[in-house]
Amino acid sequence: MVKKPTDTKSENGLFITPNLKEAKKRGKEEVKVVQFDIPEELIGIGENKYYQIRTYGCQMNSHDSETMAGLLEQMGYQPTEDDQLADIILFNTCAIRENAEDKVFGAIGSLKHLKLEKPGLILGVAGCMPQEESVVNRILKSYQHVDLIFGTHNIHRLPFLLKEALFNKEMVIEVWSKEGDVVEQMPVVRESGLKAWVNIMYGCDKFCTYCIVPYTRGKERSRRPEDIIAEVRELARLGYKEVTLLGQNVNAYGKDLDINYSFGHLLDDLRKIDIPRVRFMTSHPRDFDDYLIDVLANKGNLVEHIHLPFQSGNTEILKKMARKYSRESYLELVQKIKAAVPDVVLTTDIIVGFPGETEEQFQDTLSLVEEIGFDASYTFIYSPREGTPAAVMEDNVTEEVKKARLQRLMELQNRLSLEKNQQLKDQVIEVLVEGESKNNPEVLSGRTRTNKLINFVGDKSLIGQFVHVKVTGPQTWSLKGELVDSLGDDVKNASNQ
Repeated sequence: MVKKPTDTKSENGLFITPNLKEAKKRGKEEVKVVQFDIPEELIGIGENKYYQIRTYGCQMNSHDSETMAGLLEQMGYQPTEDDQLADIILFNTCAIRENAEDKVFGAIGSLKHLKLEKPGLILGVAGCMPQEESVVNRILKSYQHVDLIFGTHNIHRLPFLLKEALFNKEMVIEVWSKEGDVVEQMPVVRESGLKAWVNIMYGCDKFCTYCIVPYTRGKERSRRPEDIIAEVRELARLGYKEVTLLGQNVNAYGKDLDINYSFGHLLDDLRKIDIPRVRFMTSHPRDFDDYLIDVLANKGNLVEHIHLPFQSGNTEILKKMARKYSRESYLELVQKIKAAVPDVVLTTDIIVGFPGETEEQFQDTLSLVEEIGFDASYTFIYSPREGTPAAVMEDNVTEEVKKARLQRLMELQNRLSLEKNQQLKDQVIEVLVEGESKNNPEVLSGRTRTNKLINFVGDKSLIGQFVHVKVTGPQTWSLKGELVDSLGDDVKNASNQ
């Protein structure tokens, strides 16, 4: 039995709402590892019924949706993209920026008419947004056609909560403010048979002043190494070509375990498994240690792409963000990585317009991007999140200035991205063919080891295989190429790309 954290709840146990003060606490409570097992009486509830899951946000959310799909299909539900056919529609949400929340509320509101047409339809809101008190209060006030609300800590409870929503006339809310146990053996319906997400840990203890994630995802909890290794081995046996290890801060993996076993140790063990590609995200510069760099230098199935968010190029702003590193230490880390993995491709996250950011401080961000030469950047205007320290900081940067700075940063990054891609002209690189191009079904699309998108003409029988492609048309966000040869299913890392 999975334990529930202590929380305030109503007599019927169906109205547990989030509490920010509880979510901020980092106690020493023991986190147990338990095995999931769905009760037999819940297995047939969804027979001849259909579900739909709409996912917003990061890769962790995408993998959570795969787990929700697994739970629903274990109950007998079938997937559908047709709103009219769906018997349950779940919104798996993101809370990291205000515009992401606005999109969700807009989508929920648009389904009110469908709920009136189909009173038996179950509408559910899950994920990070329900972990915020203000979100649950807003749903209670303005979106009373929602039937079910649950958060990030109790996804395994979906079958039980869905049963209550089906047979209870009141809205069912169960949002744990404190994280529960690490639940293993959850059913998963993966989006493809080629690439798989694998959680290695949950939560974050960094508490950057702008970030809501430590409150919505809880404290850091690592999965046991043997469970992760077993999952990756099984994916290799099933023929998967690539896994991406997920965590809010993968570099902190193992710090909460009672054994001397770090993220570097995990990667070193996964390097020995017969699966062609292993990726990971997201890394925090503070925990990127020398041993991890040494392991990555061995390459093999560990690809030469590292996503390393720096957020700001100015040390004073980094201090206000509570990032716990400086501009200088970030540059030193990048130098170490490039020395160990000379052909590494670096991508990053950057926040523009943090409260009080001056033009001079923004210039430090531009110069850092130029000096390092990132292949790509994910750039955002600062979005205040209620309950975070930054939300109450004085912000004297106008929206107009923030937008102008973002535009300048994007123009710089676009130039660098194009220059980086132009360096690949006429090179022959290894590509995992993922499917048809989104823009042209006559063209195939795939990814290099460094996660660059490349499009080329080829037979559809190549989907799922590794091929060699010559780069003929470098572009800013992707590459065009010509097929050289097929490498077959047994190729293992034949190229540095």
